[in-house]
Amino acid sequence: MDYTNLNDIIKSSKNILIISHVNPDGDTIGSMTGLYHSILDNCKKKADMLAVSKIPSIFMFLPGVNLIKQLEDIDTSRVYDLVINVDVAAPDRICDAGILFEKAKNTVNIDHHKTNTGYAGINVIKGEASSTGEVLFDIFKSLGWRINLDCARCLYTAILTDTGSFRFDNTKPETLQAVSELIKIGVSVTDTYKNIYESNSKNLVQFQGYCLSKAKFLKNDKIAYTTVYKKDMEKFNANDECMEGLTEKLRAIVTTEVAFVAKETKAGYTKFSMRSKTVDVAEICSVFQGGGHKFAAGCTIKAPVEEAVRRMLDEILKREI
Repeated sequence: MDYTNLNDIIKSSKNILIISHVNPDGDTIGSMTGLYHSILDNCKKKADMLAVSKIPSIFMFLPGVNLIKQLEDIDTSRVYDLVINVDVAAPDRICDAGILFEKAKNTVNIDHHKTNTGYAGINVIKGEASSTGEVLFDIFKSLGWRINLDCARCLYTAILTDTGSFRFDNTKPETLQAVSELIKIGVSVTDTYKNIYESNSKNLVQFQGYCLSKAKFLKNDKIAYTTVYKKDMEKFNANDECMEGLTEKLRAIVTTEVAFVAKETKAGYTKFSMRSKTVDVAEICSVFQGGGHKFAAGCTIKAPVEEAVRRMLDEILKREI
């Protein structure tokens, strides 16, 4: 792919803003900070970084993450020369930051979600890539940009988390080649793993144990799901970080084909996180205006938990499981 236009627009822009998606994960945060370090190192420019919701504490070890701003720290009347969305499958995934994207003189959309419609002025969407971190690695290598250690640590985190520690089927030879180069630059595999996967709080472990204990199973245990209410979050003083990995634990059960967690939102709606071994959950979520990847997707149904779960199960059971 020719990235000449992307290279030119970054180098000609005097002020740049990078935006991650709501409820940030390792890919969007690692990609944002990785791009920040690459622009700084190769173009000698300090871009602004914006996260529209709280960054999970497990990613606070990443270099540059302390520079990420929240929406209240940004002048929303400002018109940036360039705004870059990373790992943002749809414009509504940046919430109120959309005003900055819409007003920007130029916009770029870098992503790996196949459902991405290409909503920016320049779109770099590689649906076959494991992660947006891998897309950025390819961009930097193609442009001949140097990848320093700070950038490498961020890109490695992006790829590691979106491949489930290289367990998911989105882990391709190209993915491991990229990771190999990042390790050669100096990324510590052990330290990164410990920071992300061995930094759980007591609250998280107890909360997830409770949620899993009330899981329900249908269709000869092929469907596994649990519900999370606001009162459950309050009981364990849990936050959104405590939800991370919960759906994966249900999918890990040997009989499970489709797993989901239905979480009550502050508005009284129901947010779904879905995982699957065989069923296209992105297609299921698209019925409810959601999306994602074939085996990992999400959506929000504007209904109370019990009704939303019933509607979701009805949709799942339309398919052969």
